[in-house]
Amino acid sequence: MKICALCKKEIEVDKYFSRKATCPKCGGDLHICLNCKFYSESSHNKCLEPRSEFQRTRDKTNFCDFFIFKESSGMSAENKKEDARKKLEDLFKK
Repeated sequence: MKICALCKKEIEVDKYFSRKATCPKCGGDLHICLNCKFYSESSHNKCLEPRSEFQRTRDKTNFCDFFIFKESSGMSAENKKEDARKKLEDLFKK
């Protein structure tokens, strides 16, 4: 399952998609650093791939050859919040 980093909605993307591909839900670019499995806020150049070139913007389409769409854990952020809230409520019901 893949999640758009801009709108946080679940999307379907095949393995090979165009650099110009956009999210069907929000219209945002998909070939962006924020959607890449190598993106890391704490790494040098914010990328775990040492051979990648510096990207000025992380939320706009780029030409990075190392881009691989990040896989999510199976639950959307909204589902994770709801699950955590339910577990917390169950904890205090006893």
